[in-house]
Amino acid sequence: MTEQWGRVDDEGTVYVRTSAGERVVGSYQAGSAEEALAYYGRKYAALEVEVDLLERRVASPEVAPEEVLATLARVRAAVAEAHAVGDLDALTARLDALVPRIEDKRAAARAEREAARAQAREHRERIVAEAEELAVSEQWKVAGDRLRTLLEEWKVAPHVDRGTEQALWKRFSAARNAFDRRRRHHFAHLAAHQDEAKAVKARLVTEAEALATSTDWGPTAARFRALMDEWRVAGRAARADDDALWARFRAAQDAFFAARSAEFSARDAGQAANLAAKEALAAEAEALLPVTHVAAARAALRAIEERWEQVGHVPRADRDRVEGRLRRVEEAVRSAEETRWRRSNPEARARARDAVDQLTAGIQRLERDLERARSSGDERAIAAAEESLAAKRTWLEQAERALAEFGG
Repeated sequence: MTEQWGRVDDEGTVYVRTSAGERVVGSYQAGSAEEALAYYGRKYAALEVEVDLLERRVASPEVAPEEVLATLARVRAAVAEAHAVGDLDALTARLDALVPRIEDKRAAARAEREAARAQAREHRERIVAEAEELAVSEQWKVAGDRLRTLLEEWKVAPHVDRGTEQALWKRFSAARNAFDRRRRHHFAHLAAHQDEAKAVKARLVTEAEALATSTDWGPTAARFRALMDEWRVAGRAARADDDALWARFRAAQDAFFAARSAEFSARDAGQAANLAAKEALAAEAEALLPVTHVAAARAALRAIEERWEQVGHVPRADRDRVEGRLRRVEEAVRSAEETRWRRSNPEARARARDAVDQLTAGIQRLERDLERARSSGDERAIAAAEESLAAKRTWLEQAERALAEFGG
């Protein structure tokens, strides 16, 4: 096949045939023409191997197009000046066919780089956007921790063009600084309020400790309740200070109320006998009900009340109940007295009798008027008389009930 692409003249000069014509590639004096063509054919085969290798590198996604461009230029020059015999035009055509493939590869690489830059820019923009949102947060610990994480993400994020990255860093840094300023201001303000709350609570503790041994139970208990209200609105001091002050305040409060409870328990124990006495008196008073003889009931109740006053205090838990029993009897006797007085009032009895008599006489007159109206057939007069008669009879029933209350 080598003879197709070259020849050797009588002087041993070797030629290669190309589309541009023949050209000298060398000379061979050490052997026959066949040996000369074989020698230069092997050089062609070496070039063909380089082209094959270059084609494989172009096809490989791991090889950058810039790397194969330099190799392409070198191999193209080697083919153009090759001292070899073979189808050099075919090698040139294969090399030419690689150019658009390399350009496609370069375009794909450019697109990939642009996509990577866009993705990197988007990543950094997301970091900045989140930092700007956190800049106005009042979740100090959570937001602070997140901003530190975003800073670490920024450090390892892929780079973008210098101008864009500097502009984004300026925004990111401004957001972090704004958050730090607000956080410092918040905690400075909080510290000032905590110091104020500490001073107020220290004063409350001092007063509570002074009251802890008081035996003026009622006013002191009221003052402790007021101190508790003041404590609630004083705000919080620093945690350690607040806990320590609260422990002292609670200890003073507990000491006072424990002493008061002990005192009341001892007092209640001594009042058990008084309770039994008043229970017996209440039962004696309740035996007067229902009241049948007002004067006797009043006299008996007065004697019970005198003995009641001579009995001492009862436990507070039972006071309202046992005194309520006596009050119900007192009210029943008082109601019976008022009823008896109303019934024994002669003037009221006379007025009730007069009302019954007048209504009776009025009804008799109306009955005569109704009889005359019926005789005359005057429907209008009949209706008027019947209506007036019905009203008078209702009034008479009421008047008779009132008179009956006086026993009349």
